[in-house]
Amino acid sequence: MAEQDGRKEPLITEITPKSEDFSRWYTDLVRRAELADYSPVKGCMVIRPYGYAIWEFIQRGLDSRIKATGHVNAYFPLFIPKSLLVKEAEHVEGFAPQVAWVTRGGTEELEEPLVVRPTSEAIIGTMYAKWIQSWRDLPVLINQWANIVRWEKVTRLFLRTTEFLWQEGHTAHETAEEAEAETLMILRLYKEFVETELAVPVIAGRKSASEQFAGAERTYSIEALMGDGRALQAGTSHNLGQNFAKAFDIQFQARDKSLQYIWGTSWGMTTRLVGAVIMVHGDESGLVLPPRIAPYQVVIVPIPRGNWRETVLPHAQQIRDTLTAAGVRVMLDDRDAYTPGWKFSEWELRGVPLRLEVGPKDIERQQAVLARRDTREKIPTPVSGLAGRVQELLDAIQRNLFERALAFQREHTTRTSSWDEFTRTLEGRPGFVVSPWCGSEACEAEIKGLTQATIRTLPMDAEPSGAPCVKCGQPSVADAWFAKAY
Repeated sequence: MAEQDGRKEPLITEITPKSEDFSRWYTDLVRRAELADYSPVKGCMVIRPYGYAIWEFIQRGLDSRIKATGHVNAYFPLFIPKSLLVKEAEHVEGFAPQVAWVTRGGTEELEEPLVVRPTSEAIIGTMYAKWIQSWRDLPVLINQWANIVRWEKVTRLFLRTTEFLWQEGHTAHETAEEAEAETLMILRLYKEFVETELAVPVIAGRKSASEQFAGAERTYSIEALMGDGRALQAGTSHNLGQNFAKAFDIQFQARDKSLQYIWGTSWGMTTRLVGAVIMVHGDESGLVLPPRIAPYQVVIVPIPRGNWRETVLPHAQQIRDTLTAAGVRVMLDDRDAYTPGWKFSEWELRGVPLRLEVGPKDIERQQAVLARRDTREKIPTPVSGLAGRVQELLDAIQRNLFERALAFQREHTTRTSSWDEFTRTLEGRPGFVVSPWCGSEACEAEIKGLTQATIRTLPMDAEPSGAPCVKCGQPSVADAWFAKAY
């Protein structure tokens, strides 16, 4: 999110071609499609209604899944006292460069500085210490939807901003086995959600020690591949072990009457998912939205001929009402100030999955013309049974977007045990490179320094090749998925 130095920016009227400059294409598209815009606050964005509507559908789909697994929503304060944050040394060290501090309230200096939450383990852990007394109080399964502030130096709309929206789950368990089961269950839930609702294929696995969450024993993530070959961490699930329990004294009387520390987890997804959808599915003409999260699944464009408001428009309205009654989200664009051609381009840019055209000749033929955003195929369709056909096409578009993205991921995944091939493949932004790794943090750091690629994940169910480490030649412990990343 480039700083504007106080200058008023020109309005974006065209988007940079995706093939010419992916980064500029992305920013232009976010602004031109009115998903988000820069704000006067450095590093922060304003999420506009169309962009927020996408986030609401993401939120709705994820929230229902979280609740179906027995979790409940709550809300915790935005401000965290310094004394709470510093209790967990590794955690505060990991977030120190990104913490925003509040030192004054009105005209008075605060007795104790407050942190604007970068994450909520500290405040939630403090409350759990009050609420949990016995094994009978466990498990505690709480999620919250909130905003987070991390003082980022380099920002980009949706992908990395100083303030962003997310959900964060925090759970407390009686045993280590229960906590690990929770962590992995959420990982599976995240994978299913992103692939089903966003049509974005992901690789699930464990993070290397150097990439895991500060204060966690183990971090798991799902990793997606963007249209420029860079990876994006789409969600994380952390097994906190007893680290935070000991820091915040979260103890309970066990079944054998002994006093024990709980086992904790935390996990989250953010508004960067909107950015993932744009970068995975978008094309030269603009957004391509999966139907499940599209604010409008169908846009109806009446073709004006003669006295069209008395002839064509009533038919368009009837079609709108029929589709709406069938549960389809519909926009009827009956604005006089714009031509049908302009509307076609505008709604294509905004990524609406289906366009429905209806004019005098269509009325005579008792049909409408459906145009798919993903393939641009035009399909004359009888008005009779239209709602069923529309739903079939929306389902087909959802499937096609996932299959297309999965094909891209597979085409841009290279497996090699050769260092020369590894470095050649990583020139530019080629995608995932899967290679044997010895498990050494020093070797991992050297690879990152030479190639800018990091270990995105270590899939748990993958059979290792058994080849020597791609960099140092020592025996490998896993085949790691490397990539340059956002």
